[in-house]
Amino acid sequence: MKKTLIPLTIVALVLMSIGILLSQQNEEDGKFEKFLETYLDEMWKFYPTAASLAGYHKYDDELENLSSRSIEKRHEDLDSFNQEVVSKIDKFKLSPELQIDHGMIVDALDLELFNHESLIPWEYDPIFYNTIFSNCIRTLLAKEFAPLDTRAKNAADRLKELPKLIKQAKENLKTPPQIFTETAIKQFPAIMNFYKNELPQLIAQVPAASKSKLESSLTKVIPALEDYLNFLQNEILLRSTGNFRLGQDTHRRLVRLTYQQSIPLDELVARSKADYNNIRREMVLVCIPFFKIMYPDINPDQLGATRSEEEVKNIIIKGVLDKIKGEHATQDEFMERIKTTAGEIKSFLLEKELVELPEEELNIEPMPLESQGISWTLLVQPGQYETSGPYTIQITSFPDDWGEEQVTSFLEEYNNFLLHFWTVRKIYPGQFVPFFYTKKYASRIRNLYPNMPLIKGWPIYIENMLVDSGFGNYDLRLRLNQLKLYLKAVIDFQLDFNIHEAGMTKEQAIAYMTRGGFQTRAEAERKWNRILLKPCDSAIPYVGIQEIMDMEKEYKQAKGDTFSQKEFLQKLLSFGALPIRHLKTKIQEQP
Repeated sequence: MKKTLIPLTIVALVLMSIGILLSQQNEEDGKFEKFLETYLDEMWKFYPTAASLAGYHKYDDELENLSSRSIEKRHEDLDSFNQEVVSKIDKFKLSPELQIDHGMIVDALDLELFNHESLIPWEYDPIFYNTIFSNCIRTLLAKEFAPLDTRAKNAADRLKELPKLIKQAKENLKTPPQIFTETAIKQFPAIMNFYKNELPQLIAQVPAASKSKLESSLTKVIPALEDYLNFLQNEILLRSTGNFRLGQDTHRRLVRLTYQQSIPLDELVARSKADYNNIRREMVLVCIPFFKIMYPDINPDQLGATRSEEEVKNIIIKGVLDKIKGEHATQDEFMERIKTTAGEIKSFLLEKELVELPEEELNIEPMPLESQGISWTLLVQPGQYETSGPYTIQITSFPDDWGEEQVTSFLEEYNNFLLHFWTVRKIYPGQFVPFFYTKKYASRIRNLYPNMPLIKGWPIYIENMLVDSGFGNYDLRLRLNQLKLYLKAVIDFQLDFNIHEAGMTKEQAIAYMTRGGFQTRAEAERKWNRILLKPCDSAIPYVGIQEIMDMEKEYKQAKGDTFSQKEFLQKLLSFGALPIRHLKTKIQEQP
């Protein structure tokens, strides 16, 4: 009898311990979820335009208040939230999935605190205000998420407050970097076009009760915006002497918060140097047969007699690229060529059954002028609080101030052989597919703060897969340009550090891109601007592909002969865009 009682007592104690643990876990989970609800609500209250875009409509009738007191209070709130999430919530008592979300919120808080302490966009980035001006009214009237009379009333309340925000912008802006002010000025005609031409058409459709309020406020907003543009052109531009370089300490903090990588930074730098040399070497091997045919009077084997090894590589690769760059779409054909190319890529992926693709269609449209100036493409997708909606890739139109030489240079860069892989990376499947599956599988926190190295590294993996699977009937001109685009990702990673930490000049950067990476000058200048305007962003794809290749290697070892590339790709996206450290653990746990 006693022998029976002892095991039963042990079982009872174990069950009791599990029950206590689950009770503590449920209590801590509830506390954390309540914290999240409060934190996010306060964030959206401070950024009501971003809230509307995200599909959180509690503050649709409010506009950003960027007075010094409001900004100071937000900073104080962030400090309080940071202390609460670290000291009052026991991470180790949370359920496993919420432990991951807890870490992500800690990083998100750190990033917003960094924004307040180091970047301070309301003082040093006029583009920050342009984004609000462009979206605060448009997102309410142009999107059908609620009855029109409700949206119109909220739009009227926001429009009434807009002159106050414009006044705050004039008071806040100090000495932005010149390129930030110049970009903001270039965007402004499109903003004025919205308020002068598009908005009156939208107002004409709203109920009479709100129409008069909107029209009355609009008569005050337009001169306020015109005065603000004059302020940018004649005051802020003259004192736009701010340093566009972040400096090592600031840049490294932003790197940590943005990349959340598992590979040490020093190792990534070493890999990029090795990849730079290896990719260029492989490009030479692809080029030599072409070079011998294209330049029959030059013996490539004898070039090294009077030139260095790197000079010989440059001569051979550039010689071949120069011969094939003339095969490209015209300016008028460019948008349709992208759509056609995206269709070809999708058909190939489906035919070969290489990856599971969404049934959701991706729209391809010109980018509105007010969004141009930073990225050539922009993915517009349903808000984080929205369960459905269209996915659209917006593509920048050729700038009006480009001459014939710049247009030709751009089209030669994105010729018929490189355009396929640029389309893979930027259009389809691009970021669309990983974002689609992230939204399908992820928690709200993972939708709000997706890991961008995974999102932007995934398409590069697809580029390599296409080549290995015979896309384009193994045309070596395609392989050459796929290598060139991969080399570009390597160089982008290196430039981000060299510009923001090492003081690389514009001419040094452009020389590296044009000579070492075989890019056109127009493309190199565009990339220089992007690295200045969006620090860390251009380096993300290289970080992502390195992490993905490491995960693939580990997954192959775990699966052995049963390894499936398609299965691996889908598993990468099945947990949402988690920070890499968590994603690696997930994949290892479920081989």
